[in-house]
Amino acid sequence: MKITKIETIRVKAQPQIIWVQVHTDEGIVGLGETWYAPTVVESALHDWFGPLLIGRDPAAIERHWEAMFRLSDHAGYGGAEMRAISALDMALWDIKGQAAGLPIYELLGGAVRSKIRVYATGFPYEGAGELAKQHLDKGIMAMKGGPTIALAQASDGQMLSPKELDMSLKPIREIRDAVGMEMQIANDGHGKWTLPVAIRIAQAMEPYDMMWQEDLMPLLNPDALARLQAATKTPVCISERLLTRWQLRQFIENGSARIVMPDLIWTGGISETHKIAILASSHQVPFAPHDATGPVNIFACAQICMSSPNAMMQEHVRPFFEGWYNDFVDPNLPIVDGFLHAPQNPGIGTRLKADVRDRSDATVRVSDEPGTSVVDHYGPYGARTAETQKVVDEMEIERGPR
Repeated sequence: MKITKIETIRVKAQPQIIWVQVHTDEGIVGLGETWYAPTVVESALHDWFGPLLIGRDPAAIERHWEAMFRLSDHAGYGGAEMRAISALDMALWDIKGQAAGLPIYELLGGAVRSKIRVYATGFPYEGAGELAKQHLDKGIMAMKGGPTIALAQASDGQMLSPKELDMSLKPIREIRDAVGMEMQIANDGHGKWTLPVAIRIAQAMEPYDMMWQEDLMPLLNPDALARLQAATKTPVCISERLLTRWQLRQFIENGSARIVMPDLIWTGGISETHKIAILASSHQVPFAPHDATGPVNIFACAQICMSSPNAMMQEHVRPFFEGWYNDFVDPNLPIVDGFLHAPQNPGIGTRLKADVRDRSDATVRVSDEPGTSVVDHYGPYGARTAETQKVVDEMEIERGPR
């Protein structure tokens, strides 16, 4: 099987989403997805990475991942490159699963569970208690919000008055008053606060028995996060802002991360998220994949959650799942009674609806010509003698076997 073309699809109705379809000469099409700055990602896909894959065997996923990652130099620190790699990696795994006639989790060692709990992201300052009741009616036993996020703007996260801190506790009190301990509550700080303020927030929320404290500070200093964890009994969660196993490693190893939340469509796709889950498990740390974007991401996350013993819970945005996801994918997510069930279809588990590509607000770009080799991208740094060229050709280390 060979990759014949790579296609990207963007729609104005969801302007931050970009879908990637990798086509093969056997008619199998792999689906990937990523989120934000889609035109930049589109350029990375078509101008840089996509041409490396065209004409190649889609089954050589690890080889392709390494080739793309090394070509990115500093891709591990973020940016459009890692988002492009993530989307392509998802699509390659989708092809492999479809070719095998199996869900991807069966190729990752098989299922250790048939379903996993989901939690709902987002609650308001007013009406959080009522929303908690609605979630419980759907079988959802955990929810996450960010009541301190907006308050950081005035001082750029440098200070928080007692009045403002009490204001941030209001929706959490509402939830506890409305449903008691039936609902688990997580707080997301979006990386806004300094260490002293983060400690105050975490300690002020402790009486409400929080599920975790996520990104109260920028994830720049593992030692500072360890001091936050030492100051609170609530587990500290590191989030989607860290990419690849190399960035997460320090936070896991120094004990500052009690829960790990990678975003599959940013951190390197299914391949890298699977490795992050294993890294976390070696330190007895659970992981709870991030999502606040599109449906294909959660289908991919489901593959990791079903195959990883240390999967804790899967994030989702209920209005997205019950709303616009239905317009773009078939089937929609198998979320029933508060659980994400194991996808049963081969590959990633879903397809873009046939009419998405033909929408009036769709922008479609296609690449179908192979590009230069990995080493050729380095210009004079990749210059080779005839002898070194022979070694490269014989070992096929640049782009994988034809």
